[in-house]
Amino acid sequence: MLTGVAAFLLLLIALLAIPLTLTFQASWPQASQGFIMLHWAFGLVSVRMALPQSKAPSTEGDELTRKLERSQTLSGEKRNAFIRILRQQSFRRRVIRFIRDFWHAIHKRDVILRLRIGLGDPADTGQLWSVVGPVAGILATIKEASLVIEPEFFDTTFELDGSGSIRFIPLHIIGLTVGILLSPSVWQGIGQMRQVER
Repeated sequence: MLTGVAAFLLLLIALLAIPLTLTFQASWPQASQGFIMLHWAFGLVSVRMALPQSKAPSTEGDELTRKLERSQTLSGEKRNAFIRILRQQSFRRRVIRFIRDFWHAIHKRDVILRLRIGLGDPADTGQLWSVVGPVAGILATIKEASLVIEPEFFDTTFELDGSGSIRFIPLHIIGLTVGILLSPSVWQGIGQMRQVER
């Protein structure tokens, strides 16, 4: 029994150690089309997934804005709790370190990514940018990719436009994810959010 479990775990680890390549092209909410293609086991397994098409991009963009504004109005306490977490220096440092390690763990080819984000309130967007800004600065210096993140201080906005190909080892990414999930600073932030919600 133990031998079978050990063999299964070894096989699982071996499979997760095989590099995975992800090729993507997406634009949201303005996109009319996009795709994600997965290559695994050195090309032996290939899967292509088409992203949902947008029949009326401008309408969807306006609808998204309305939904975000509604969610801000209805869940003000949750938003305040999120902003309170962003003010914690230990939490910000841990998140920034995770994003930096994650970014260095993947091999990038012709990656172009443009993000524009805003929470509708200049103060809230400023708090969010205290985390996103340093990350954007770090990622902007990487030669293998072109990544631009812009804040929108006066409107509720989330726009994404990107394309490229990345290759990574799933086992490495899982390790980074487990590391941040077990981080005391992250759990302290979650605990404070729960206290505010109560």
